[in-house]
Formats: sequence, structure tokens, C-alpha cells
Amino acid sequence: MPTWTWSAWSDLGRTDIHDLFRLRAAVFVVEQECAYQDIDGLDPVALHLLGRRDGELIAYVRAFGPGVIGDDMVIGRVIVAQSARGTGLGRVLMREAQDRLFAEFGAGPISLGAQAHLADFYGSLGYAISGPGYDEDGIPHVPMRRA
Repeated sequence: MPTWTWSAWSDLGRTDIHDLFRLRAAVFVVEQECAYQDIDGLDPVALHLLGRRDGELIAYVRAFGPGVIGDDMVIGRVIVAQSARGTGLGRVLMREAQDRLFAEFGAGPISLGAQAHLADFYGSLGYAISGPGYDEDGIPHVPMRRA
């Protein structure tokens, strides 16, 4: 299992910032062949969950407390490195992110924008589709919410 770090932007080290942008680019830009503006100005107001194994960043979530993006807590930029997929780490990552949000802000609803092909995965974690599907940067997504 990875070692987890939960940090505000201002508490991340240079290596952390480099590694999280590198992993996000490797998965969302290169692997998914999606040219999009990853640096969107929201990282400084987000909380960042980093999972490292032997120093390598293998799991990551960007999260927001209630009131930052709408009324709900929000989870986004959910990533498991290709080298760590198929191990159940995605489920562990999501539970860790939820637990960290609940510990910091109390119980409450969490929203996310899921790539449509992952709706069943998020559904198995208690999320339900909460609106019509949409296209984000050429990839079908669905809004999901856990009450």
C-alpha cells in the first residue's frame, strides 16, 4: 500500500508539484491522447492526496471542500499510475480521499465528474449519476454525487 500525503497547495514541496503534474500529464494528456489545459488555476485552492510507493507517485486525487466549487465537496483528477492499475488501488484511493474530506469538513455530499466508462466503478463506491452526460475535452463524462 502507498504512503499517503494530504496537503494544501502551499504545503506541497517542489518534488510533489513536479510529480503530480507529471502523473496528470502522463495519464490525461499522453495516455488518453487529450490535449487540454490541465493547469486551470484551481490547484492553489485544492487539497491534494498523493500516494507514493518507494518514492514513486502512483496515486493522486485533487479535492475541494464545500463551497469552493458548488455546495458539495468535490473530488477530481483521480489517477492511478499505469504501473499500479489492476491492484484495487483505485478503490483504496477513493476511500482515502473520502475519509480525508470527511475528517476535515464533516460528513456531507461529494460530487465528481466521471469519465463515462468509469460510472460503474464510482457507482460501486456509492455515487449515482446526478445529471445528463456531457463532453469534456472530447471525452464523455457524467456528473455523479454521493449523498
